[in-house]
Amino acid sequence: MCGLSLEANLKPLVQWLEDLGLDKQQIAKAIGRFPQICGYSLEANLKPLVQWLEDLGLDKLQIAKSIASFPSMCGLSLEANSKPLVVWMSDVGLDKPQV
Repeated sequence: MCGLSLEANLKPLVQWLEDLGLDKQQIAKAIGRFPQICGYSLEANLKPLVQWLEDLGLDKLQIAKSIASFPSMCGLSLEANSKPLVVWMSDVGLDKPQV
């Protein structure tokens, strides 16, 4: 985590994750499993991901649970990975709750 600012990167990330619904233990585990999340921009990466998940129909609790369980999902490109995967799952016949 060299090169990251406590004030500019880490504190805002932890606050945002808490606001999303993760508790301190979940945040610690998420960062421990995927420390790259600390370097991602809230505005350019994380907030668009959450907005997209909300647009898919997930509620805040489901999103928090997803990020806590699979923090590496924050590292996937929406355009190159996540959106095409959801389209493919829909194309093979899965409905929204299954996706």
